[in-house]
Amino acid sequence: MRAKREYRNRERTEVAVLDALVDRAEDGMTVFELRAAVEVDIDELEDALATLKDDDLIVVDSGSETVIKPADRVVPDEPADEDDDQSFGEWLRDRLPF
Repeated sequence: MRAKREYRNRERTEVAVLDALVDRAEDGMTVFELRAAVEVDIDELEDALATLKDDDLIVVDSGSETVIKPADRVVPDEPADEDDDQSFGEWLRDRLPF
């Protein structure tokens, strides 16, 4: 599942983080799980998380282990077909190896 359309006009890493979190909205993800899902270096992930936290798009639950969840307003009400709102540029970027 992908984050709502209104939250997709952000940096590429931020959108990837939101999409990964929306996929696991109930359980949330640790930083290590996010890093594996988004496949960026830790500094880039840290910057994206800081920006998303400042914009109130993620919630951080600190318990026995820190879990990050998407804010409720980011999660779509119903699953959308992933190809419906993907632009040609996004489609091409996903398929090119660089």
